[in-house]
Amino acid sequence: MRFNPITRDWVIIAPGRAQKPNDFRAVPRARAARPPHRADCPFCVGQEEPDEILRATGPDGGWLARVLPNKFPALAGNHGPQHTRTGSFRTMAAAGAHEVLIEHPRHDLTLAGMAPAHLAVILDLYRQRYLALRENPAVESIIIFKNHGERAGTSLEHPHSQIVAAPVVSSTVRLRLGEATRAHDEDGECIYCTVLRDELAAGDRILEANASFVAFVPFAALSPYHVWIFPRRHASSYDAITPAEIADLAPLLQRVLRRLYTALDDPDFNFGVRSAPLSEASAHYFHWYLAIVPRVSHVAGFELGSGIFINGVRPEDAAARLRAAPLEE
Repeated sequence: MRFNPITRDWVIIAPGRAQKPNDFRAVPRARAARPPHRADCPFCVGQEEPDEILRATGPDGGWLARVLPNKFPALAGNHGPQHTRTGSFRTMAAAGAHEVLIEHPRHDLTLAGMAPAHLAVILDLYRQRYLALRENPAVESIIIFKNHGERAGTSLEHPHSQIVAAPVVSSTVRLRLGEATRAHDEDGECIYCTVLRDELAAGDRILEANASFVAFVPFAALSPYHVWIFPRRHASSYDAITPAEIADLAPLLQRVLRRLYTALDDPDFNFGVRSAPLSEASAHYFHWYLAIVPRVSHVAGFELGSGIFINGVRPEDAAARLRAAPLEE
């Protein structure tokens, strides 16, 4: 069992469980070929809508990536919280914002197949929207995420990610903030900076590194091939990222995604930017980072019943396999 000092989880590392009988293992997972354009896709070229929020354009004037309001938003509006309470029954207005970032004009590309320069465009649009959404007085936290594949929760195959501005901070985030505060009070250092230093010193779980960022499989990864990408410079909020850091992050992110794509046959995955709540935007004890979680295993009864994760792949083995993966198909 390994301890994750950031999530405060004890994780069971059990590579032997990968050999257990599985009646479903022989069923191949096939991802249908996609065309570069679909006339019925709401995100493809030719389907542009007038309520676009923001776009990045290329030298020819065509769009490279666009941000739209989500047609089926989970949150909307800038009205006050409007709390109500009757005994233990509590409600509040679902204020905030829910946006979609269409990542590329082509219908058939994945992030792993895009050029680093194009990923830089996407990362900068994240930054611009983060800065704009934090001006909404109803917003307490901003979540940037991507679902790739059915098992990860995607509903449309055109490459896209989402940005949600919420009026609350989740209990999970508050728990991590509390533990990060405690660690900072005890040690006088950000726990994320400590983990980054220790992973660099150990070296055997590092996937990619450059002047600004380090990608690694955590010592106590909660699931197989789980990857964290940490900025070397301490900052608690994603909107603190600089143009130079975006230029460094884009190629590193692309290489990590290519390794996952080739090593695991284009796995379904969730990608998220972990950033401090708006009220903690300059915290010394929190450190923003990116997390990539391939959906190659299932959360089953033990995990749901105990809250303890079982990882069937040793993090060192996962890192070695990803480092050995070709960057080209």
